[in-house]
Amino acid sequence: MRTVHQFTAGFVRGDAISNCACALRDLFRSWGWCSEIYSEAARIHPDYRTEVRDAALARQECGPEDLVLLHLSIGSAVNQLFRELAGPKIILYHNVTPAEYFARVQPETAAHLRRGREEVKALAGVADLNLAASRFNAQELERMGYPKVRVMPLYFGSARLTGSADRGVIRRYRDGKRNVLFVGRCAPNKKIENLLTAFAYFQKAVEPASRLILLGSWIGLERYYHLLLAQAAELELRDVVFTGPVPAPHLHAAYRAADLFLCLSEHEGFCIPLLEAMAHDVPVIARAAAAVPETLDGAGVLVEGDDYAALAELMGRVVRRGPLREAILSAQRARLARYFARDLASEWRGLLEPLFAGRTDERRQ
Repeated sequence: MRTVHQFTAGFVRGDAISNCACALRDLFRSWGWCSEIYSEAARIHPDYRTEVRDAALARQECGPEDLVLLHLSIGSAVNQLFRELAGPKIILYHNVTPAEYFARVQPETAAHLRRGREEVKALAGVADLNLAASRFNAQELERMGYPKVRVMPLYFGSARLTGSADRGVIRRYRDGKRNVLFVGRCAPNKKIENLLTAFAYFQKAVEPASRLILLGSWIGLERYYHLLLAQAAELELRDVVFTGPVPAPHLHAAYRAADLFLCLSEHEGFCIPLLEAMAHDVPVIARAAAAVPETLDGAGVLVEGDDYAALAELMGRVVRRGPLREAILSAQRARLARYFARDLASEWRGLLEPLFAGRTDERRQ
């Protein structure tokens, strides 16, 4: 039986890489192939310890004919394990956040990210196939000496973008206030401090009856989270909601209740929440940084610079019904249609089949 095993540094609920690995595993199994996900045991969320295997078992369970796919995103013992396995190798690069973002607020994480960058460099030339989730990521690999990097947008299936929504959450948020939403980890590269500043201009000068919903985990980033709480208090903001991690029905409810998705992140290797917002028909305003313009691909509104007064005025125009909002939504629907018109499942099969054939031919010689 053909086998493709995947490796991730960790596995947690709602994480984009974890979701991508699950979608690919389901795809491979739908073809009748054997497929498991391996992660560092200490980084597997307790809810998934029966679904995701301990990476320490991989040396005994992965044979020389098995394809192994590494989701490369951070420093991890899994990266060295991947190098040592005998089967044909594939790297899918999701990017490593620059350590500089974390140096002041989370030096331990910064050190971990610096290690990750070094491990990415060390893996150049190891894989039979090098993939990147965006052209932005591919160019980074190429600068580190990776040959023939191919851009492969993340596979997750359109059904994973939307789902059943918690009606209680929708009722809570649909109370007459304008809801500005951001979804993503509470991490310094996301520049949530800039979101708070932009929202301060919006709430005080444009739309007093407004709420900022920041949906994402701050586990491991408590120092940054408390700095943000202090900033919100200093700015005297009302109705700023830090949700922490939430189940999928709460996530979908937040999107359905949102009037605007605002992303001022400075470093994204892809940014799935942009697609989630478009799938829920929420207009997007985002900073033109890293892979964000590529992911939006002509949709949404891209902004540059730090003119928060002008940004607040733009936000006010977008949250209200009118030609601008409708034009943005129309472009976003077209972008989403282009994304899912691409047959990524067939593309994955076309990439993997030659690796099986190549290993078979090699064995016969």
